[in-house]
Amino acid sequence: MALPKLSKLELQIMETLWTRGACSVRELQEAFPEKHRPAFTTVQTMVSRLEVKKALRFTKRIGKANIFEAAVSRKRAQGRLIDELLSLFGGKPVMAHMVKTGHLTLEDVREAEQELRKLAQKEKSK
Repeated sequence: MALPKLSKLELQIMETLWTRGACSVRELQEAFPEKHRPAFTTVQTMVSRLEVKKALRFTKRIGKANIFEAAVSRKRAQGRLIDELLSLFGGKPVMAHMVKTGHLTLEDVREAEQELRKLAQKEKSK
């Protein structure tokens, strides 16, 4: 099943779950910087939406608090975002931008070359 598209706020909530592990809605809300903290009900709504999207799941109840955990990995969510970016712009413009802004280093290129070689080897062995 394909990972559904996640909004910026949903990704921020998921980041907290990936970093801290299982959390209550209150803990998720308090993880935001105080200056930009969404209302408790907003976080509660986002958690409900993430649950429907199967990005997180209810694990247990402690007192009155429901505890949730990530149901998808950070790697899988990152892959979805990268796939979306590449489908919009293609690989060359994205790579060119990364080089110009200094986000792509020579070491990154070397690692990418190694991955390409591994992929080529897999293709040969098929």
